[in-house]
This record gives sequence, C-alpha cells and structure tokens, in this order.
Amino acid sequence: MKPKREGNLVYALFSLGVLAAAAAVYSAAIGYLWVRQERLLFEPVPLDPNEKLVDDEDVHERWIDVPGARLSCAQLKLPNPRGVMFFLHGNSGNLRDCLVDLDAFRELNFDVVMFDYRGYGKSSGRIESEQQLRRDVRHVWDHYGPQYEGKRIVIAGQSLGTGLAAGLGAELCAEGREPDLTLLVSPYSSMRALADELYPWVPKGVLRYPLHTVEHASRLKGPVMLIHGDQDDLIGIHHSHALKGVMPDAALHLLEGAGHGDVHKHPSYRTTLAGALGAL
Repeated sequence: MKPKREGNLVYALFSLGVLAAAAAVYSAAIGYLWVRQERLLFEPVPLDPNEKLVDDEDVHERWIDVPGARLSCAQLKLPNPRGVMFFLHGNSGNLRDCLVDLDAFRELNFDVVMFDYRGYGKSSGRIESEQQLRRDVRHVWDHYGPQYEGKRIVIAGQSLGTGLAAGLGAELCAEGREPDLTLLVSPYSSMRALADELYPWVPKGVLRYPLHTVEHASRLKGPVMLIHGDQDDLIGIHHSHALKGVMPDAALHLLEGAGHGDVHKHPSYRTTLAGALGAL
C-alpha cells in the first residue's frame, strides 16, 4: 500500500505543478494584454509628415497641437457649405484611406473634417488611454466647430470611431448644441462587450478601453442613424440592435451582403448617406 500512496502523492504534486505552470502562463498573458493592449486595439499606418495626403485643391491640411502630440487634420472646405460632417475613422489605416469619394460631399455641399489619432498617418505621439483619445477628439472639434455656427452639423464615426462619435455627440447635447445628425457606421455597443465575445478568457478588468457606446448613445438627442452590414463578422449586427434598444427613434439600416471593412464601399451605403445628408 505504501508504494500506491507514494504514487498518488507524486501524481498530486505533478498536477499541482502543471496547474501552477498554467496559472503562471495565464498571468503572464494577462499582464502582457494589460500593458500592450494598444497594439491589439489600434493598427495605425504611419505616413511621412512631409507627404501630401491628397492632391484635391479644396482639401486643406493642418496640424493641431495637443499635449504631447501634433495631430494631422484634413478639411474638405467648400465656398459656402450647408454644413459639415465631422468623421472619426476606425482602428486601422490613416486619413488617406478616408479621403475618398469626396465628390459625393461636394454634390451635397457638405464640408468634411477628419483627423488621424496619435500614431496614425502623420500624427505624432501614441494613444495611452481612452480619456486621452476622447480629449483629442474634443480638441479637434473645438477648433473646427466654431466655423460652422448656424450650419448643419453631423457627427459621424465608423467602427472604433463610433464610440468616440457617440461620446462627442452626447457632450454637445448636454451643452445644448445637439448635432443635426449622429451617424454610427458598424458600431459596437461597447468595446468591453465586443472583447467579451472575441476574447472570453480575458477578465473584464483587463480592458483599459471599455468605450461604452451604449451609455453615450442613451444621452443623444436629435436624429441618429445606424448603418451595419448584415455580413459583418467582426462586430455583429446585434450591437446595432443593442444601441437601437436605448434609442428607439434611431434609424437602423442593415446593408445586405456588406461586411465590416467594406461597408463604406457598398452602393446602398452611399445612397443611404446621400439621402440622410440631403434631407438635413
């Protein structure tokens, strides 16, 4: 019987060793995610600071200084626009990817303003927190917004930018300056909810960018439009349904056959956007 007891003890010690090793690996992985999660969330493509974004003469580039960085901004500026669309892009690429199909805005007589987040395109610095990201958004808006007093204001975001757009829109509503339209393309109800779906093994407290879109959306006033591809395999359409749950009057447009990265190229997207801006 003694050898059997010794065998059980050896097995128990081995099992404890395996568990301890697994726990150590898991803890190391969680620690890495805590420290380096910006590399997972953000996929910037840098550009030479001296490189021109586009050749369009009515697209004006400028730098806006924020604490610790200079942000690259672009403005489609028309002679006497009806309004402006302030657009916040997704988590990859840079402004050059966004400065396309501008003729549609020219035809609708709408200016467009957008900027690259820290580390994207020609912008310097790096993203360090959600609060910093939101402050940068507000800083850029405060620079351009006064140019459009009395004009139509559209606050728009795509993918990552939807949480930022909803936050800015909610701030403006609280200040009595509600946008004429808040446009959210391929939105997520929160980054935390999305992370739970994509990485269920990661504890909730690890994510330093919860980006609670739904909380900000519940404070929006005025027209809201949601656009989502029904084949989006990154941010499922249930996120748009969750947002509509707190904004019953929001218009939800599901684009048949559109995915995530190609939703803005879908013909019905352009038609829907043109109809919304033309009606303002």
